[in-house]
Amino acid sequence: MANLQNLVITDRQPTPNNYTMTPDGEVGGVGYVAAADASGITISKKRLALSRRASGERVRFVEKWQFPLMVSQTINGVTVPTVAKIAYVDVTFNFSNLHTEQERKDVVGMVHSAHAPGKALIEDTIVKDTAVY
Repeated sequence: MANLQNLVITDRQPTPNNYTMTPDGEVGGVGYVAAADASGITISKKRLALSRRASGERVRFVEKWQFPLMVSQTINGVTVPTVAKIAYVDVTFNFSNLHTEQERKDVVGMVHSAHAPGKALIEDTIVKDTAVY
């Protein structure tokens, strides 16, 4: 069983920012880690829900990410933080229970590599918002 622990993630800014996601609880086998922005407001948390489910001859691992973008909104002279939009990312790995640790490691590594800058198919489609043809 994986221990809930800090997870540091990095964005792709010209000067990258690190976000330390800290344990945010566990419910029904789903572990949560979250990173609040500088304001510490709960609704602004970047959040990851991570789970593992075994069923028959399959093992399924699911990552569900939430990345809210906060803005300050002024109404009648009162400035309030507001969620402008949220990016959601779902990643599912589905393996046979016969896959070895090395085979799972290789798959995770290949998926990670495919999302590196300069990998045009995924970069152009997801980051640059273009259609596949």
